[in-house]
Amino acid sequence: MIKAKKSLGQNFLVDKDLINKIADILEIKDKSILEIGPGTGNLTTALLKRDPKKIYVIEKDNNLANLLKNEFKGQLKVINNDVLKVNEKVISKEKLIVFGNLPYNISTEILIKWILNLDNKNIWFSNLILMFQKEVADRIISKFNSSTYGRISILANWKLDIKKIFDIKPNCFFPRPKIDSSLLFFSPKKKFFKIENPRNLEKITRIFFNHRRKMIRKPYNQIFLGNNEILNKLKINLNLRPQNLNFETYYKLTQEYENLTC
Repeated sequence: MIKAKKSLGQNFLVDKDLINKIADILEIKDKSILEIGPGTGNLTTALLKRDPKKIYVIEKDNNLANLLKNEFKGQLKVINNDVLKVNEKVISKEKLIVFGNLPYNISTEILIKWILNLDNKNIWFSNLILMFQKEVADRIISKFNSSTYGRISILANWKLDIKKIFDIKPNCFFPRPKIDSSLLFFSPKKKFFKIENPRNLEKITRIFFNHRRKMIRKPYNQIFLGNNEILNKLKINLNLRPQNLNFETYYKLTQEYENLTC
């Protein structure tokens, strides 16, 4: 019997009704699928029944990877590696529909990695259907002026449209986590703010939200050296706090930063 490893953040999805509900979110017949963290293959089984063109799975756990290879011989491509070390762009020439019960301990790290590596012209996926700890999901979909709004909200919403599909109770997993989960649906935006280097957006948001409870005067001056021209152009009030600036303002600040440093 396979035991879940706490060190890898493993909680296996076992509720059959929920598994089928997730597998039916999109029509996947003749589509190429990537599943992150398939575990014992419960969702994998449901996906295969819907006749996709090809399924790739990324599984770090050696024991689980071998189990999947034996259980689904010839039906899928098992990539036995850490998802943080995999270059998803070379997995398939076709756009992938991605399903993932992400390990809670690295879920935001995975999402940020994908966001920072997004190509402006050729995004490697058509949709992401990802499970997060509910608290993390709430931060991802949060809007400005809320206590949960922060760096991950701004980064995720730059190039992606995001909506919550539903929340998931702990009894749908084995072993049961202590918290609720949420399933989020991501699709690439057709129009977004042009930023030359996404890591500049990461830098801007990191510096601003390092001072979350304080006014933005200090982080603004740290980055822009008190440049009043940018303040007036973007109509920014330095007496506000980081969570009071909307997505658009952070994207425009990043553009101004790139104009100054290019």
